[in-house]
Amino acid sequence: MCLKYICSHNKLIFMSLETQVKIFKWVSILEGISFLVLLLIAMPLKYIWDAPQMVQSVGMAHGILFVAYIFGALLLFKPLEWSYKTLFIVCASSVLPLGPFYVEKKYL
Repeated sequence: MCLKYICSHNKLIFMSLETQVKIFKWVSILEGISFLVLLLIAMPLKYIWDAPQMVQSVGMAHGILFVAYIFGALLLFKPLEWSYKTLFIVCASSVLPLGPFYVEKKYL
């Protein structure tokens, strides 16, 4: 079993591969939902009804989740023994509206 660790306040926290994959699944789902909310709700509110407030908050959340998604994909690349092609598909799927859901079902 592969164990990774992170340092938090001078304590080591060990995380199994299963836990890492579970966290990445949640990030993937949340990133996909935030992208859909941004595209289907926030953007129409901004450009049709001149209400840009939701784009700011949803856009920020989506940006953070996007970065976490890409970072998670890079961290899981070797432990899950993905090929470079699979890594490319996983990362490219992050810019497609339903891509993260596809990755979550097919590769995780």
